[in-house]
Amino acid sequence: MVLDGHDLKKQDALDLITNLKSNSTFIFQTAKELRNTNKGNVISFSKKSFFNIINLCRDTCSYCTYKSEPNESKISMMEPNNVVELAKLAKKYHCTEALFVTGERPEDKYELARDWLKKNNFTSTAEYLIHCSEIVLEQGVFPHTNAGNLTKNEMRELKKTNVSMGLMLENVSARLRGKGMPHESAISKEPSARLEVLNNAGELKIPMTTGILVGIGETIEEIIDSIFAIKQIHEKFGNVQEIILQNFLPKPDTKMNNHETPSDLYFKTVVALCRIIIPNSNIQIPPNLSPYSYQEFLSVGINDWGGISPLTSDYVNPECGWPEINTVEENCKKLNFQLRARFPVYPEFFPLVDNNLKQKLSLIADADNYVKGDYWR
Repeated sequence: MVLDGHDLKKQDALDLITNLKSNSTFIFQTAKELRNTNKGNVISFSKKSFFNIINLCRDTCSYCTYKSEPNESKISMMEPNNVVELAKLAKKYHCTEALFVTGERPEDKYELARDWLKKNNFTSTAEYLIHCSEIVLEQGVFPHTNAGNLTKNEMRELKKTNVSMGLMLENVSARLRGKGMPHESAISKEPSARLEVLNNAGELKIPMTTGILVGIGETIEEIIDSIFAIKQIHEKFGNVQEIILQNFLPKPDTKMNNHETPSDLYFKTVVALCRIIIPNSNIQIPPNLSPYSYQEFLSVGINDWGGISPLTSDYVNPECGWPEINTVEENCKKLNFQLRARFPVYPEFFPLVDNNLKQKLSLIADADNYVKGDYWR
């Protein structure tokens, strides 16, 4: 049905997984064919540098080790000169993406964050991010900001320097904010708040990355609801450039340290369902979170590896190192796929980018709006 161009409805998706063990081969094959039809044999990635701007956070998620407290050694508060230095190094390594990540509005909770911002003549983390974006853009690296629930005005300003932005939906289930659940102490993870940000991004025509965290205690129906919520936003605004499907990994010193990671069958089913529900979407899994099996997901519908850094750690998952880009390319070739480097904005979403930024992108873009091969290699 879907292969003939018909939309899959929620009940159709639920029916598909009712007898998953007997249907899994059909689900995976359908997803693979839809990827081949819509995306061909190109698998993309973004060569990035991770800017860990400030990891104080007003929220507490039960699985997170990114967040720091003021007295912890892992605290990160990048001064402007540190941003300049890393931007220059990123340019030297021919990275095209500057991924800006912060905690959720740390100045709302911590005096340390307020004082640090004041010392640098800023009143908010968002204001500082606007400045940092200008810094890296001057060095020829393109910002992609993922800073939680930004306001519409903050996103409007960031759009002037960011070719794309990101906000993980994670899940639309309010149940996951209940007592004893992963987002109980994370007000920013209220689904209605996240959906409002994504809708605001749509109204502003910002190329937006979003996605779902898989395996944190959700039901498969809640996963399906979340995929359909993303689909609805994209159908309304046409700006959801990418869907990240991220598998949960338990971390020491967190409330969920004994929680199991999702099984391969469950995770692959989620990936395949996403492709079947939104056939023309760009779907990625982070290869560093599936280090021994990431290439297997090429057979269930993905077409992107997300950001891979030759330079900086994944500060959200510091225990998971990035694979070598050459190794990823070789693994793609073995399965008859072509690896191509993209910008933080996908080629088909270039029309949404600010004209000044498009001119800068064009300096190192090929005819298809990917990064020139002789630049990223």
